[in-house]
Amino acid sequence: MAARGAAPRRLRAAFAAAPYPALMSGFVDQAQMCAVGGDGGAGCVSFRREAHVAQGGPNGGDGGHGGDVWLVADRNVASLLAFRDHPHRRATSGGHGQGQRRHGASGDDLEVRVPVGTTIRTLDGEVQADLARDGERWRAARGGQGGRGNARFLSNRLRAPRFCEQGEVGDELWLDLELRLLADVALVGFPNAGKSTLISRLSAAHPKIADYPFTTLEPHLGVVRTDEYEYVVADIPGLIEGASEGRGLGHQFLRHVERARVLVILIDLVPVDGRTAVEQLDILLGELGRYRPELLERPRLVVGSKGDLLGGSTGEGDEGHDDVDLVISSVDGSGLDVLVGRLGELVTLARRTDEASSADDGFVIHRPEPEGLRVSRADNGDYVVEGRQAQRAVALSDLTDPDALDYAWRRLRRIGLERALESAGITPGATVQIGHMAFEYQPDQPMTPDEAGA
Repeated sequence: MAARGAAPRRLRAAFAAAPYPALMSGFVDQAQMCAVGGDGGAGCVSFRREAHVAQGGPNGGDGGHGGDVWLVADRNVASLLAFRDHPHRRATSGGHGQGQRRHGASGDDLEVRVPVGTTIRTLDGEVQADLARDGERWRAARGGQGGRGNARFLSNRLRAPRFCEQGEVGDELWLDLELRLLADVALVGFPNAGKSTLISRLSAAHPKIADYPFTTLEPHLGVVRTDEYEYVVADIPGLIEGASEGRGLGHQFLRHVERARVLVILIDLVPVDGRTAVEQLDILLGELGRYRPELLERPRLVVGSKGDLLGGSTGEGDEGHDDVDLVISSVDGSGLDVLVGRLGELVTLARRTDEASSADDGFVIHRPEPEGLRVSRADNGDYVVEGRQAQRAVALSDLTDPDALDYAWRRLRRIGLERALESAGITPGATVQIGHMAFEYQPDQPMTPDEAGA
């Protein structure tokens, strides 16, 4: 008989054997995010009401703008783990307008911190931004503009406007996030070649180390500091033959090599499978070249590991190992000082080259989408109007109000909708789609000067 409050034996055994959450990885390099901009506040319909003031004019205030969602690269964020279970990010909405020309407060922008090296794509795979430097930012979702109150529509033609604009709905879209680690040096080698042991000796990183293959299932970063050099080393999980074609987890591992300035090809001098150093080098370089040919042009250092098991000396120019640049032992530390110095020299040179190329490239200017409208034909023959100005004229207006409908149509005419439809060959009775609304087109009389200035 089990004691009161104790879990049944079979249930305890099931929990003990379950891989969740003990084996759940804390490093996530692929995730999705739903960015939602804040909605704009609605305008207000209000009229001045004071004693001894007859027929007070309109005084409805404007709604506040919705907040934007920004992605910001932050060097203190290590992975995309925060998006795995909670992908939604929404900015606050703007407040509604009030009487006496009181405007609604604008919503606050939302800054979403992501790791440096994050690439943002649409679900179709189109790259939107690549945040490769600390502090870089990109607007993922734009907040909606606030609607105008009825005081904004006062004119000689309309002395008492009884309508206002509704708030614009903020953008909402799903994005793919992919992290490619930013490191000065990437360790590339077969499983169990000694990469984790090496990075644990060079830095304060503590990856899992064991005497079986595929001990490392996620990248690790370590900082190497000496009196002369300081650089970041990435321990990439072991590659296997066919990794460039996606075998194993090849693509997930190889993408973390793309941004490294220097590559260390780690050769196991005492391999379990009997592959020679030349065979290992040919396979690893072949996989890198098939994945990204430009990786073969990166500065690299071919290092032989486990030199302590050879029974000979280690270091540069070790006799009998002409296929490697340096022989080391992470166990007894021999050759590590030479390795740190050689890597420091290569990283310093690579950084200077990157800085020079960045200076030559100059600034990248992202120009806003031009205002205006475009008319296209749908498969069913309808005329589809695209353009932020046209869509706003329809979406923000209360089309159930005759005055608001008349104002929206005059606004569309001012931006050239009627001319664009005629140029597209529209005929009376055809259907015109603007946003989520559909209208039947009927030619109108020419706009009067009074309407043009409204």
